[in-house]
Amino acid sequence: MSKLLGPFSQILTMTDSPILEDGGILLEDGKIARIAPFKDLYDQAEEVEEIEAPSVCLPGFIDCHTHICYGGSRVNDYLLKLRGVSYQEIAKQGGGILHTVQATRKASRKELLEGLRKRCFLLLARGVTTCEVKSGYGLTVEDEIKMLEVIEEAKTSVPLSLISTCLAAHTIPQEFTGGSSYLQYIGRELLPKIQKWTTRVDIFVEKNAFSEGEARDYLLQAKKRGFDLVVHGDQFSSGGAKLAAEVGALSADHLEHISKEDIAFLAKSKTIPVVLPGASLGLGLPFAPARLLLDAGLPLAIASDWNPGSAPMGDLLTQAALLAIHEKISMMDTFAAITCRAAKALKLEDRGSLKVGYLADLVVFPTNDYREILYYQGSLRPSQVFKRGKRYVF
Repeated sequence: MSKLLGPFSQILTMTDSPILEDGGILLEDGKIARIAPFKDLYDQAEEVEEIEAPSVCLPGFIDCHTHICYGGSRVNDYLLKLRGVSYQEIAKQGGGILHTVQATRKASRKELLEGLRKRCFLLLARGVTTCEVKSGYGLTVEDEIKMLEVIEEAKTSVPLSLISTCLAAHTIPQEFTGGSSYLQYIGRELLPKIQKWTTRVDIFVEKNAFSEGEARDYLLQAKKRGFDLVVHGDQFSSGGAKLAAEVGALSADHLEHISKEDIAFLAKSKTIPVVLPGASLGLGLPFAPARLLLDAGLPLAIASDWNPGSAPMGDLLTQAALLAIHEKISMMDTFAAITCRAAKALKLEDRGSLKVGYLADLVVFPTNDYREILYYQGSLRPSQVFKRGKRYVF
């Protein structure tokens, strides 16, 4: 059955024809059938779902980097940060990622699922219709599989599309003394078992995690097995982004400490830079040089990095707006970074823009001027969200 949505004060399509005034969107089977002036579509629809004015419609937001499947809390880490203790020192004191690993290992599947579902519905209310979710708080074969199975189960009970990523190479667990031996273990014992749940493999390249050499061997092994690659890189030191480009990763994420030389190297590749302002806000550190990345011609994407430690906010729109004002990013580039470019970072070709044949994933804001969405820096919230044409009102 065809259904017409509208009239919208503005439709921001994120295409070559970016803004349509007084527009309508015709849906069929959860996909976009046509976008045109509302009056031109009215007689073509079997059903009309009128949208209360004023209203601006955009593609549903895509959060392409999160860690929202986890157990426990890291509020004590936050208190230490307020005292000036560094991320690395907190980890040495028993906090950090390994604290969440302990809590996640102890958590039941039901507890992990309930926490993940709760965060997914909160994301939907904030306009996110597709969300990447990483494992990485298990760090054993059994516990990493437990996380991936929970993410898979959540796909059947939340409105969002969930894209899972194996981040077993998040940090070195206490059971191992070195990064190389641990990566050999998960490469041998875990990677052959997980392709029914995910086609993506990630690794944290950093001084307190894995070296560039260790990461290269692991990533190339994963690539041979048919996985798409992602790299956590350049959060506290440089080198990870260059490695991502060298191995043909889909994206290089973080980039707070990327060098100008590595920006130029990244610009020659197809690897998409994903910056994570939530981590900068959560740690009280400078943002990634988003302006320099854009000036180099790179297709910047923005994600929330929602996690219990360094990025507990999880509010993609607010973070994107704050990054934009600090880094002087245009409104169109900011919206692109959380829609069409984020879709490319996840290798998704059916969403991120409003086009015929694309999924009817839409977010609607109660305004007649799309510029107010970023102007209010996250305080203007969606009035409704459509996922595959199904309406959710907030």
